[in-house]
Amino acid sequence: MFRFPKFSEPRFFFRVARLSLFALLGLGVVLWQLPALAEKSVTVIPAPIVDEPTAPGIETAVFAGGCFWGVQGVFQHVEGVTQALSGYAGGDSVTAYYPIVSTGETGHAESVRVTFDPHAVTYGKLLQIYFSVAHDPTELNRQGPDEGTQYRSALFPENADQKRIAEAYIAQLNAAGVFAKPIATKIEPFKGFYPAEYYHQNYLTLNPYNTYIAINDLPKVAALKKLFPSLYRDNPVLVQTASN
Repeated sequence: MFRFPKFSEPRFFFRVARLSLFALLGLGVVLWQLPALAEKSVTVIPAPIVDEPTAPGIETAVFAGGCFWGVQGVFQHVEGVTQALSGYAGGDSVTAYYPIVSTGETGHAESVRVTFDPHAVTYGKLLQIYFSVAHDPTELNRQGPDEGTQYRSALFPENADQKRIAEAYIAQLNAAGVFAKPIATKIEPFKGFYPAEYYHQNYLTLNPYNTYIAINDLPKVAALKKLFPSLYRDNPVLVQTASN
């Protein structure tokens, strides 16, 4: 008959020690492989031919590229960005809640609204970062280990200029054959943006040792630093939440 081992039994302590050792070894492998993972995240692509003027002011743009933790983390390290807020776009306000969005039935995509100064970084340059290091634009309705329409690659232009620039850039990249597969990114109507729950904000910065973050997202930030050194900043611009 099965019974739980007593804490005093030697085999119990042996099992705990063995599991702890395996966990530490696993973490070591993940951290050791981070440079290699970062290398794989780097995709050198040309800058957009069509872009907006570098005029001073404030602008916002919404990007969806899989789990918003990593996308937010990347844009928070970009010079000229004054805020990168995780949230939902593509659906209605009444369904803009994580447990409901996670069903994949709401029309929402996990997204990030980036507020930026076009004089410091243009929308076209943000698109270049988005397509090269923030996510893989050739994956359809998934990103890495995450599957479902809520993880799709999508842009939600907030005005005609953004739509024109995004369409031109996707056409440019496809014509140049930059990626091995066609770009799956869709340009969708902007219906509104709804901020995500506070516990999703600044997730990459607050949880650098999380296994998911270490494997999937920290390499993106490393790739940003390597590929866009003039736009990279060490200190991320964080979202102020009620829990801060």
